[in-house]
This record gives sequence, structure tokens and C-alpha cells, in this order.
Amino acid sequence: MRQKQILIIEDEDAIRDILSYSLGKEGFVIHEASTGTEGLEMLSRLTPDLVLLDLMLPDMSGFDICRQMSAATKTPVIMITAKSDMLDKVLGMELGADDYITKPFDIREVVARIRAIFRRIDLISETLENQSFEVIRLGKHIEIRKDEREVWKDGQRAGLTNKEYDLLLFLAINNRKVFTRSELLDKVWGYDFAGDTRTVDIHVQRIRKKLENGEQGASMIETVFGVGYKMDTQVRT
Repeated sequence: MRQKQILIIEDEDAIRDILSYSLGKEGFVIHEASTGTEGLEMLSRLTPDLVLLDLMLPDMSGFDICRQMSAATKTPVIMITAKSDMLDKVLGMELGADDYITKPFDIREVVARIRAIFRRIDLISETLENQSFEVIRLGKHIEIRKDEREVWKDGQRAGLTNKEYDLLLFLAINNRKVFTRSELLDKVWGYDFAGDTRTVDIHVQRIRKKLENGEQGASMIETVFGVGYKMDTQVRT
């Protein structure tokens, strides 16, 4: 099995060193960058399986890097920050971050969260491999193209982030089945997120904004009040 590659973008030498050493011992191939510019340059020539991204870099914000990444790649991102402000976490999620680690952290927690993300990706891949379809069509206008890990609307890419794509795909595969927010965190994120169930609400809102049109779109991901969400549309394969 190919070793997973992790890119660490962190300006504090001590933190970068402990991450690199500890994750290397866990069997991951590690690449390091100490600035945002260096990190983006490495991203342009490497294909890491995951990025550990410091929020406060000397030359640019981790938010800016996350924004650029979400527009160009589906690579999972775990943000590392000294801040515990929920607003920062919400902004990171909106820009496509998969998880947050707050300094100071226990390296065992970092390893556990990385492995949880890889398990979730592997589980989704296995689920898709067991399906006979290459494309899921939601109504007349939206396609989920599993080989591309892309969602298309009216012949154009919809620009969903990695996690938005995973959530939409999960709901589509389980069309008309109701899930609580906690169940969706477990099934799609693969662990209990460090924040709260608002994570699911944020992602549903962003999917709706990108894919839905008026009353027709409002019923695609239906809010089941007091419970959670379900997909409620015609699904064809």
C-alpha cells in the first residue's frame, strides 16, 4: 500500500519538528514548509494526501491558502491555530477546512484525527466502488461525477469543497433517509468534530447556495425540523 503523504505548513520550528518526527514514526511521508509562499509552491508540484496548515503564517493567512486550495484541489486540510474562537473555525470550514487543531495539542490527537480523515476517505471510496454507477443525477440539472469527485450544475462545475461534496454524495446515496446532525458528523466527517453540530448546518447552507434555484432547489436537501436533514429529490444513476 502506498504511504500517505502529508504536507506541514507551519512557521514555528518546534511545532513543525514535533509534527514531522511524530507523523514520520507513524509511517507517513512528510513534506515541510515554513511559509505560505513555500507551501503553495510545494502544493503546485506535490500531490499530498493531507495538509496540516497553520492559520497564522508570517507572509499570509492560512485562510488565504485554504481558499486557494479549495478552488483547485480536493486535498483534505486540517488547520492548526492558537485561536479557539468559533468564528475562526466557522470561517475555516466555509473555506474548505476538514478539521481544526488548537495549540497546544496532544500529538496523539493529531494522529487520531489524521487517521480518521483517511478512514473516512477510504470508506467513501469503498462505497463508491460497490456502486454500479459513474454519475448520480439529482433531478434534471445536477450531476455528481464520482470519478472526478466533482459536482456539475447545468453543464458547469459547481465548485463544491471536499467536505461539501462528501456530504452531498452521502445524502444522495441515502436519498429520502433522514439523518440527525450527529449522525452526519459521524458518517461524513468520520469522528465527533471538535466544534458542534452547526458544522453540518454550515455545509448544508453552502451546498444549497451553490446548487439550488428558488423553490425547486429548496426541497433538494430538506430540513427535518427537530431531527436533521434528508435528500428529497429524484435520484438517477
